[in-house]
Amino acid sequence: MKIKIQILVVMFITTSVITIAQSSTEKPFGLVYRDALTENIPGQVNIHPVTYKLNGIEIAANMYTPANFNPSKSYPAVVVAHPNGGVKEQVAGLYAQRLAESGYVTIAADASYQGASGGEPRNVDKPANRIEDIRGMADFITQYAGVNPDRLGVLGICGGGGYTLKAAQTDKRFKAVATLSMFNSGLVRRNGFMDSQLSTIQERLKQASEARAREAAGGEVQYAADSKTTDEMADKIPFDLYREGHYYYNRTHAHPNSTFRYTMSSLLDLMEFDAASNMDLINQPLLMMAGSKADSYYMTDEAFKLAIGTKEKELFLIPGATHIQTYYVPEYVSKAMNKLNEFFGKYL
Repeated sequence: MKIKIQILVVMFITTSVITIAQSSTEKPFGLVYRDALTENIPGQVNIHPVTYKLNGIEIAANMYTPANFNPSKSYPAVVVAHPNGGVKEQVAGLYAQRLAESGYVTIAADASYQGASGGEPRNVDKPANRIEDIRGMADFITQYAGVNPDRLGVLGICGGGGYTLKAAQTDKRFKAVATLSMFNSGLVRRNGFMDSQLSTIQERLKQASEARAREAAGGEVQYAADSKTTDEMADKIPFDLYREGHYYYNRTHAHPNSTFRYTMSSLLDLMEFDAASNMDLINQPLLMMAGSKADSYYMTDEAFKLAIGTKEKELFLIPGATHIQTYYVPEYVSKAMNKLNEFFGKYL
């Protein structure tokens, strides 16, 4: 039996190993992060898979409740938004679980059209949808027995961080706003990472326009970022974010619902979006965290400087960490959690 399993892992490491794990009793919730919950034990943090409707689409989410949770009591809560291409079982679930260990009721949901959530065509990635997903999580968790809606916070990670900033600009149910390794999806889809694609903006907009026309005519849906990356290809990528992202998403923390691809027509919306616009509308306490060695830090820095509407804001650099390392390296996760506990503890 062990030999058969080893052969399967070698043959299908990027996809099958996670499927095998999900079907086993070791990972019944499909979680792929370190120290993930494998069962609900009375008196400990518990996980509750839930579904709910958002604008006609069924959303799949995981709720985490603190140890000895009593629905007749009043708890603070935190909404956790996952990265681009990520799902609730990866880094979003890790931080949701850790926050629950600190006494918060938390929720991590797959974005509309992505992961285990509904929506067709698959992998639509429009900013308006992602922002609405965050508001939808707030709708659901504030109606959850035991949650105090006046003590609601939000944590956005990577692309989810950019969308969290936009959601919090207008949705004042969020009393405290935090981001980790914030990624400004519109800026990067438009200009390329670190402005590496400025010369091809109009060409890519033309491709997106043609893709939308094809969809409108009933043709095949075209996808961007749909090619497979090998380890050899990844090792040649000059940016830590994408090089390390390959190993995180395709190797160490792979999940069958996680994919980098998105519909080409989504670029029509993405390329006009900017997470850092209207930052002055955020008047809630704001915490923005990033690795001190993250090559994506320039996005956090820009948005933080523009957040002039809040008197309570802090930029926290995690010493030695790159963007992806804040997702899973125990030392860096612990430092981020210590700061989150301090921040949410003060304002929620």
